[in-house]
Amino acid sequence: MKPISITNDIVPIAEFKTSLSKWFKSLRNTGHPLIITQNGKPAGVLLSPNDYDELVYNKSFLDSVGRGITDADSGRTYRTKELRAALTSRRTKE
Repeated sequence: MKPISITNDIVPIAEFKTSLSKWFKSLRNTGHPLIITQNGKPAGVLLSPNDYDELVYNKSFLDSVGRGITDADSGRTYRTKELRAALTSRRTKE
């Protein structure tokens, strides 16, 4: 995802509503997310579908890594032989 340009990528909601097509074209051409404000405060962000998918994937990956670290810290781990036995057992049940 490209960084936000403070001068170009922040727009009040009223301006956004009157020029929707223009803002979607800008997003497509520049790749910059658009910050939409309401009463001078951030109210939403317009992202490309690819940027959104990337954020969701990265969040899922980081959550998975976090769960793995928590499991390792808590001692919820398998030795290689135990893991092979558990996987073999699961395969034979299916």
